[in-house]
Amino acid sequence: MQTQSLTSLSCEPCRGNTPPFTEEQIAAYTPLVSPDWVVVNNVKIVRPFTHRNFLRSILFVNAIAFLAEKEGHHPDLIINFNRVTIEITTHAIHGLSRNDFIMAAKIDELIRHE
Repeated sequence: MQTQSLTSLSCEPCRGNTPPFTEEQIAAYTPLVSPDWVVVNNVKIVRPFTHRNFLRSILFVNAIAFLAEKEGHHPDLIINFNRVTIEITTHAIHGLSRNDFIMAAKIDELIRHE
């Protein structure tokens, strides 16, 4: 599976009885997104972004918010003036799922078009 194929997918509703990704699944999906995404404790992926100023950070966050609403999968967004840190996890299962990597790939694509 390539990044392009992840961006063509949509996030699917996750139920609490879905098991989180195993280390092997995480290892298979990690190369499909930017190497700037870091897996943390096998439960979330995190990526920081730096922008020219606060307004650019807010515009970026708004674009992610629009994408998150469309996908029905909402990352945690931390704004510090010109820095935005994105943390993606599947809260319902307390771990990572395919949805997290789909969102990361779509955010990667969003940045390429910024």
